[in-house]
Amino acid sequence: MNITDKVYYIGVNDRNIDLFEGQFIVPNGMAYNSYAIIDEKIAIMDTVDINFTNEWLGNIEAVLNGRKPDYLVVQHMEPDHSANIDNFLRKYPDATVVSSKIAFQMMNQFFGTDYAERRIVVAEGDSLDLGGRKLTFYTAPMVHWPEVIVTYDDFDKILFSADGFGKFGALDTDEDWACEARRYYVGIVGKYGVQTQALLKKAATLDIKKICPLHGPVLTENLGYYIDLYNTWSSYGVESEGVVIAYTSVYGNTKKAVEYLAEKLRENGCPKVTVNDLARCDMAEAVEDAFRYGKIVLATTTYNSDVFPFMRTFIDALTERGYRNRTIAFIENGSWAPTAATVMKKMLEKSKNITYAENNVQIKSAVSDKNLEQLEALAKELCE
Repeated sequence: MNITDKVYYIGVNDRNIDLFEGQFIVPNGMAYNSYAIIDEKIAIMDTVDINFTNEWLGNIEAVLNGRKPDYLVVQHMEPDHSANIDNFLRKYPDATVVSSKIAFQMMNQFFGTDYAERRIVVAEGDSLDLGGRKLTFYTAPMVHWPEVIVTYDDFDKILFSADGFGKFGALDTDEDWACEARRYYVGIVGKYGVQTQALLKKAATLDIKKICPLHGPVLTENLGYYIDLYNTWSSYGVESEGVVIAYTSVYGNTKKAVEYLAEKLRENGCPKVTVNDLARCDMAEAVEDAFRYGKIVLATTTYNSDVFPFMRTFIDALTERGYRNRTIAFIENGSWAPTAATVMKKMLEKSKNITYAENNVQIKSAVSDKNLEQLEALAKELCE
């Protein structure tokens, strides 16, 4: 695929994978992106997953037309992008590998060598001249590994963004970008909002016409839309108005309360109501929803004087990623000693700028008439 007349896509689609990073469900597979810049000198941008070695090397041969690459630029050392460094350098013994100091340390860990005789170590602002264009490197530590660099091509105005602006899904999938890019960002990069903000500030100084990530499609139009979303996500802002209800239920009583609340929220004109049964839904989707919307209701049973395990996992996933700037309400259920709301609030103590709803609900076994009144009051409060 031609990105410009001198920049080519040489990545691969993985339709065999079911769990990305061993945890994220990817029904539409994954793309492992790699690019070839063909100028007076040739730079290959990153490698691909080890399961696609031959296909990737074949893609390189197809676009080089008999020429040999001069450089392999390694922006990120996660194995889905770096696994074929050694295979590439064996095939092209005259090529030089270009990367950050920390990346070369990681290469030694992965491959038993740091390629000291054929490497260029780059840092913030360093550049590589390919003849007709110059590549400039910017460090992006903890977006989302410490060694990461991104690369700017000053001729075609391309930002090679490493895992930034990536998404789940193979490239032959026709799907909404924001949905799977949001789930990808929140799940994988979300903890590092401050670091992502720092990278966005660097990107704001560049004249960018295209963004080439390591996962997902090349972004070529309306770049402001994608950058604005990344700014919202990385600053922990509210992307969409609405209420998320995340719940667990053992015998259906907490579920009954949740369903009644969802109905009343809609009756009160709430723009969007999303309900997630944490025992059955894709947990990553539920976490994504929690970061997308501004208000959340946590509903669960007391379990061993704690909360139900799926709720604990869910809240841990939120706090691990710096959950903040939200309104939270609680529904707790307990037949003799309900403590779930207290436990959940304590779990959220380190979350910043949290507003707690006034109308919380305590169920004792089954939903009572008083509970229904409390749920109606909560719905009105959340829809104000």
